[in-house]
Amino acid sequence: MRVEIWSDIACPWCYVGKARFEKALEAFPHRDGVEVVHRSFELDPGRAKGEVEPVLAMLSKKYGMSEAQAQAGEENLGAQAAAEGLAYRTRDRDHGNTFDLHRLLHLAKEHGRQDELIQILYRANFAEERSLFTEGDERLVELAVEAGLDADAVRKVLADPTAYADEVRADEREAAELGANGVPFFVLDRKYGVSGAQPAEVFTQALTQAWGNRSPLRLIDQGDAGAEACGPDGCAVPQQG
Repeated sequence: MRVEIWSDIACPWCYVGKARFEKALEAFPHRDGVEVVHRSFELDPGRAKGEVEPVLAMLSKKYGMSEAQAQAGEENLGAQAAAEGLAYRTRDRDHGNTFDLHRLLHLAKEHGRQDELIQILYRANFAEERSLFTEGDERLVELAVEAGLDADAVRKVLADPTAYADEVRADEREAAELGANGVPFFVLDRKYGVSGAQPAEVFTQALTQAWGNRSPLRLIDQGDAGAEACGPDGCAVPQQG
């Protein structure tokens, strides 16, 4: 069974939702049969690369709230993150363009290191004092290498703005086609969707339902039911008549 998760590194609920989903997956009896794939979704696609501002200022401007209200929201998020065992800095974080981060996640997917990289990027954005957006490409190289990627391969992707750009855009188009207008958005076997950072119990229910309702393979009318095929014991050798 495949679970696809549309998310953005700038999304705190994606950070919390991933932890809640993983709590449910860890206890799921068929977890070894579940493939998790992370898909791209930009919350702020119009923001230019290099356009960085404090999170509180961004929230105040975007939602028409005071910085005190924005700070209260951050404190609430910090408490919810802590309940999931996650570190979360409620002050002095930055907000910036995440397109390059998504491109690197597609590179990481090719090398089987996608989950490692997305968790490291979340940690860097939400828990560490260093900004994810103001230190340039070498900061991203450092984090990608920590996830197990080759530094030169990462630099090559970052130097070419077209590398994996089509893959990011394809993910975003697909999210729109599926009706996702916010993240995190979880799709289980392309049959069930879960929107938002739901409690672990909701993810447990969704996993159980999706696993139990997997459709068995239906064979079409086969004509000759005894047609030759290969199996565990090998291939039958046709006998001459």
